[in-house]
Amino acid sequence: MKAKGRLIGLALVLLVPMQFMLVIAVLAADPEMDKRLRQPPGKDWLANGGDLTNQRYSTLKQIDTSNVKQLKGAWMTRLKGSGYARKYSFEATPLVKDGVLYIITGNDDVFALNAKTGEIIWEYWSGIDQKISTVCCGWVNRGLAMGEGKLFFGQLDANVVALDMKTGKPVWKTPIEKWENGYTITSAPTYYDGTIYIGISGGEFGIRGRLTALNAGNGEILWRAYTVPAPGEVGSETWPPGTDHAMRGGAAIWNTPALDPELGLVYFVAGNCGPDYDGSMREGDNLFCASIMALHYKTGKYVWHFQQVHHDIWDYDAASSVVLFDTVIAGQPRKGIAEAGRTGWVYILDRSNGKPLIGIEERPVPQDPRQKTAKTQPFPIGDATVPQCAEPLPGYPDAGCIFTPFWETPVLIQPSGIGGTNWSPMPYNPETGYFYVPGTVRTSSFVRHGDKFVLGKRYVDGGQAAPL
Repeated sequence: MKAKGRLIGLALVLLVPMQFMLVIAVLAADPEMDKRLRQPPGKDWLANGGDLTNQRYSTLKQIDTSNVKQLKGAWMTRLKGSGYARKYSFEATPLVKDGVLYIITGNDDVFALNAKTGEIIWEYWSGIDQKISTVCCGWVNRGLAMGEGKLFFGQLDANVVALDMKTGKPVWKTPIEKWENGYTITSAPTYYDGTIYIGISGGEFGIRGRLTALNAGNGEILWRAYTVPAPGEVGSETWPPGTDHAMRGGAAIWNTPALDPELGLVYFVAGNCGPDYDGSMREGDNLFCASIMALHYKTGKYVWHFQQVHHDIWDYDAASSVVLFDTVIAGQPRKGIAEAGRTGWVYILDRSNGKPLIGIEERPVPQDPRQKTAKTQPFPIGDATVPQCAEPLPGYPDAGCIFTPFWETPVLIQPSGIGGTNWSPMPYNPETGYFYVPGTVRTSSFVRHGDKFVLGKRYVDGGQAAPL
């Protein structure tokens, strides 16, 4: 879930850098785009995360610390009122190619602008139903993908759309689910090798999370990979047997997948379990909630996972994009993947197998049998980026640290359910080896109460609120 808090200065995580560049010969629908997406961006910005790694690193050198203070506004363009109301958020990164800037608003409207002048070249109006009632956390779209002369994006009505980049005319539209059933799309997709990879939202409405792969040419669904397993599938043993809780267990995908063509893997993170704050009905670790996952990018077959929070009852979902990087540890070259969690830790793994690169310890945590709490939780070695203990406040006699359980009496806990790091991306500079980690400092009051599942209605069984 999303809320407002106090944004703190960026925290830095240092690793020995190696330039990340993948070179692989492929036969693809858009081989030139595939080649460029395997390299750090320069004058063009072709993907939500810059390239397939989500590093958001640019090779341009014109702006640096000596002249950044001289920057000033060049132009401003009003997007004809699109996404301009209290219910909207603006969280998309613009894409740029050949002097044209492409941007999507919280109403799923897309605009192409002259990057030098701001002049609108074309516009696409989604016509999305303004009565959609299954939006968790504001009307938002986190961005576009491009390839094969098309722009790709998801809509809040759970459709994936392709537009002609030159005209803005729709090429195809594919329904992934129905918004009436709690499903929406807010994440930006990834394009590579003729395929679109996109997540689904709705973890607060009892949905079953999934990553969907679509043919970029015609919108055909190629495969689906569910983040909450059905009985008998990998991870199903971490849910109560003989129940259908896993079928509405959440684990939505908030943000843009990353992809390593050399390893043949696509990576992403899954969100909180459902219902968010009531663990009493879902005993077990509840895979693959709050997990980093790796799948074969051509088939969707499961390869590995790492769960950041077992049996999540704090809304500590993994919301920020994964970042791929290469580094040297103990004199050995390693292929890394990292994600900044809402817990306030950065989880750093080997992207070939999902094992920790630096070290993550399982430690005992406070227990509440009513919440069926996990006995241990992963604690990454190193510093947290935000405070992890709440101070007592008047009117709130109970205060605790991270992983403190709660029931029907409010308990103050820090980090809150928005982080740590929320949806905001964590850039990586391969020249310095630094991650730049956004963080929010906020204490929330957590409480559990019972809700019944009703299709298309909020299903969180509790809440969190800022006491100040």
